[in-house]
Amino acid sequence: MHTPPDNRKPTFFHMLFWNTLTLFFFDSALANELHIAVAANFITPMKVIAADFTTSTGHKAILSFGSTGKFYSQIKNGAPFELLLAADAATPAKLEQEGLAIPGSRITYAIGKLLLWSQQSGFVDDKGEVLRSGNFAHLALAAPKLSPYGMAAQETLSALNLFAALQPKFVQGENIAQTFQFVTSGNAELGFIALSQVYEGGALNNGSGWIVPANLYKPLYQDGVILLRGQNNPASSAFLGFLQSEKIRAVIQQFGYELK
Repeated sequence: MHTPPDNRKPTFFHMLFWNTLTLFFFDSALANELHIAVAANFITPMKVIAADFTTSTGHKAILSFGSTGKFYSQIKNGAPFELLLAADAATPAKLEQEGLAIPGSRITYAIGKLLLWSQQSGFVDDKGEVLRSGNFAHLALAAPKLSPYGMAAQETLSALNLFAALQPKFVQGENIAQTFQFVTSGNAELGFIALSQVYEGGALNNGSGWIVPANLYKPLYQDGVILLRGQNNPASSAFLGFLQSEKIRAVIQQFGYELK
């Protein structure tokens, strides 16, 4: 698997280290609010992490969930986000290059996994052969232009030589959360979602699914970065330090993500 080059500045990680050390010695009078834009695949773990962050540091995370592509447009247009947790590595890197994110602050916080899933038990086999059977009316996936998970789904279908045949059955969500809703509501019998949306305790918590082999799509490196508006908020670097603590890395793994 290709690992993207790491050009981050070590001085920033020294700063993260010291911020992490101070998490348990904060003065609540100095607590800040932190506005974070979070990729939709990370909703469930992020709610757990944000609550723990407030308990541990006193800082309060104000969360907005959505598609990475849409967040990029909003940030370009002045949205008041201070930190971005994207579903890819390209968007945070692009924001750095465009002067809208703090150079050297970017980290890879998770590596996502794509899942073909149905809420019906036994509907999706463990090799994904249901895609070739065509015994379904609708297949949900996130819009590839907005969602890295949607792009991964498109790459998977292309690798399987099924894209053209199944395209008439596509039901596209704006983000992976909406795609998940299409399947749970019955508007699509199955769909490509993030494994984290239905993964708990080392197994799927309901329905049936096929964890798509990683060689069928480009790695879903998910990067976080401090945005220009967050450069003077100490909660920004404190959160990235917290996100890299062993305790929180273990939480992220519990939801089916891999770590770099």
